Amino acid sequence: MARRHWTLMLISEGENGVRQFRFTREAARAGVAAALLLVAALSSAATRVVGERGGESELSLARRNALLEAEVEDLRARLDTLRSSVETLAARDDYYRLIAGLDPLDPDIRMVGIGGPGTETLENNPLYPVDRRLARKLFSTSTELNTLIRRARLLSFSWRQAEDTLIVKHDRLASTPSITPTDGTVSSAFNYRRWHPLLSLPRPHLGVDIVALPGTPIVAAAKGRVTFVGNRGEYGNLVVIDHGYGYETRYAHASRILVKQGQPVERGDMIALVGSTGLAMGPHLHYEVLVDGRHVNPRRFMLDASVVPE
Repeated sequence: MARRHWTLMLISEGENGVRQFRFTREAARAGVAAALLLVAALSSAATRVVGERGGESELSLARRNALLEAEVEDLRARLDTLRSSVETLAARDDYYRLIAGLDPLDPDIRMVGIGGPGTETLENNPLYPVDRRLARKLFSTSTELNTLIRRARLLSFSWRQAEDTLIVKHDRLASTPSITPTDGTVSSAFNYRRWHPLLSLPRPHLGVDIVALPGTPIVAAAKGRVTFVGNRGEYGNLVVIDHGYGYETRYAHASRILVKQGQPVERGDMIALVGSTGLAMGPHLHYEVLVDGRHVNPRRFMLDASVVPE
């Protein structure tokens, strides 16, 4: 029986034209078998490489998870320190509010913004389907951090409120007449019906007279602004200071005025010198205090210098 042959024809567009290759059926089968073996070998090698790379990826992922978990533990340890600091600040907040005359923050207010509708849930965390244990740690850490941030913001607001209140109180105290405006002896007290030594008739004495040597310094009884300087009839040379908060003080019979109208002054600043100008029998300071436009007894505002803070 004649042997069958296979003919392979390669047709090119160049000058070589057609090439023919003739081989037997057995040779064709052997070639196909060799090709299949080569494909199988390449497939096995590729599978092995992919498997090795997959193993490396799994190992790398495990290492990353371990590092992430270590970072979370370190963060939780820092949160413990932060929580302790916030608790200390919260205790001081109550103290500062007490000094400022404010009520402590209500416990319910301290909890504002914690929980409630719209709060992120554990199940919504993208890590939850992959690693629930690590997801729980991260969620707990994030929740506590957000809570501490809200508490810190609330304490910041509370401290500003206490600070603003204390500033106003300090300014009010600094503007409240509180010292004796000159060194001397009170010779005539506040009285709505006093016998006037020069006019020889009863009339109101709406201040106190402090006898002192001529030229003794007269100082401002509190912080304020000078609203009048000059001669005013019976008062003689007069200085008037508006202290704000409804307080006004007047310093009469001065021999010399040392300030100008509109000038700001602080408690203890020298504003004039003791004299006897106006209706006066001798050198002394006539000192008046008005509250909301009404005369009051200056004795209520003449404190010992040792109890008046700077």
